[in-house]
Amino acid sequence: MPVLQWWLLFLLSSIFYGWVLLGNGAKWLEGWQSWWLIGWFSLDWTSEQIRLYVLIIWIVETIWFVVGLFQPSLRTI
Repeated sequence: MPVLQWWLLFLLSSIFYGWVLLGNGAKWLEGWQSWWLIGWFSLDWTSEQIRLYVLIIWIVETIWFVVGLFQPSLRTI
């Protein structure tokens, strides 16, 4: 995957994660809407639990993004 595509993918996902963490996204995702976006296990989660999940995923994705910048073979996974 080219570096530009790698950057754009990270940028788009970061915009979504930012909306969930800083905006009203977690409140909106609460309930059945979290099922199709996060998974079946998140049906009973509160907005705070959704925010925590997204924060953890964002941290892991950021680490993966930085590593992928310097190791191009990891961008294909």
